[in-house]
Amino acid sequence: MIFIWAEDQSHGIGYQGRLPWHLPADMAFFKKTTTGHTLLSGARTFQSYGGRPLPHRKNLVLTSQNADQFPGDVVVLPTVEAVLTYERQHPEETLYVSGGAQVFASLMPYVQTLLKTRVDGRYKVDTYMPPIDYSAFKKVSSDTVAVDEHNPVALTFERYERQD
Repeated sequence: MIFIWAEDQSHGIGYQGRLPWHLPADMAFFKKTTTGHTLLSGARTFQSYGGRPLPHRKNLVLTSQNADQFPGDVVVLPTVEAVLTYERQHPEETLYVSGGAQVFASLMPYVQTLLKTRVDGRYKVDTYMPPIDYSAFKKVSSDTVAVDEHNPVALTFERYERQD
């Protein structure tokens, strides 16, 4: 299980159910990384995708909402246990978790890899990344993207692997 998210300097990850920034380099990283894989999100995060599955990915939603509220090609999982069962039953799939905060918090004990984009700025946010015990992880890579005409702040893509 892999968490993938972007956070600002205050650990903010969202505002009113959406990303608080528009950073094409981060969106390109997310798309390149998750395309061809399985993407799990909460209902609110899924709605931020326009209420439709992201293309070229298997879309899962962790929610207690009724499955008929989602498009037919979306797999709705009602509990953390259902997510863990799904992951065990599909070992050939790489499962990326895209949030939101409650989904990250509920799956924190099970995550093996963290893909964090550090956004070099502070934004108006109302949702924060839950605390992570980074002593359980080792940073294995860090790549910075400088400010350019499309990205008004620097981004740092960090990868952490759980240490056992």
